[in-house]
Amino acid sequence: MKQSRYSETRILAILRQAEGGMPIAELCREHGMSNASFYKWRAKYGGMDTLMISSMKALEDENCRLKKMFAELSLQNELLRERLWGENNAAISAPGNGRVGRSEAKCQHCAGLPDVWGERDMLSLCSPAEE
Repeated sequence: MKQSRYSETRILAILRQAEGGMPIAELCREHGMSNASFYKWRAKYGGMDTLMISSMKALEDENCRLKKMFAELSLQNELLRERLWGENNAAISAPGNGRVGRSEAKCQHCAGLPDVWGERDMLSLCSPAEE
């Protein structure tokens, strides 16, 4: 994220000057910023004090941290699924004519992974109609 030239306290001071009646064009010229920046700040920070801004920054940081954590856990989950079910999908797919029937797939799968899946575990994954 790009670092701003202006701190939150300075932004609040500029917004207070504008609330005090100073023309916006003159205010922007004095501080060396664009009108668009001023209006963006007013939309984001209008009516806030320093305490509210610091709490908003803390929430934004926590949100960013949680998004990164979610992305890492989603990637781990996907890798684990590929590891567990990738071998299963390879056993279910037939090389020539599409998919193999469920009973053949169970046998192939159990034969390929005898230590991980037992017959009881494989049957518990199937609905009663498929058994």
